[in-house]
Amino acid sequence: MKIATNKFVSVTYDLNVGEGDERELMERATPEAPLNFIFGAEMMLPSFEEKLKGLKVGEKFNFTLSPANAYGEYKEEHVIELPKNIFEVDGKFDSEMVMEGHTLPMVDAEGHQMTGSVLEVKEDVVVMDFNHPLAGETLHFSGDVIDVHNPTVEEVTELMAPGCGCYSNGCEDGGCCGCGA
Repeated sequence: MKIATNKFVSVTYDLNVGEGDERELMERATPEAPLNFIFGAEMMLPSFEEKLKGLKVGEKFNFTLSPANAYGEYKEEHVIELPKNIFEVDGKFDSEMVMEGHTLPMVDAEGHQMTGSVLEVKEDVVVMDFNHPLAGETLHFSGDVIDVHNPTVEEVTELMAPGCGCYSNGCEDGGCCGCGA
């Protein structure tokens, strides 16, 4: 069976970022913890799926995605200063959660969910980066297709759960996304 729309797909891969000899291993999906997704269900980057389309179990893949075909270029305008008081819980700044290096789920004024990384905590503001962590990076995938089949109801239910998939920003633990997040 070939990878096609609405098929359950399971792959192993290494994701390296960077150029030439400067590539760094960013993520790995192993046989024990493969990337599982429903092809064509907007769970993965469209360019990632396009590279896998038509492959069968046992076939290998090795491809590169430019920033334009992955998470876009890094944009300085996505780094903003937010008033420190919006991070208060019961009138007190949440210094345990809001610290440099932490990634926080947030909601904008229109109710859109997003994820931001804390770059710096200043006296009156918190500097947040709302770029995808892999924005501006060239992604190099190499791996193997280990399963392709018609999904069961249980597999669809599990994989389509709220918070799963590349466009949801709900993969902070790395458990279901596998899309370079």
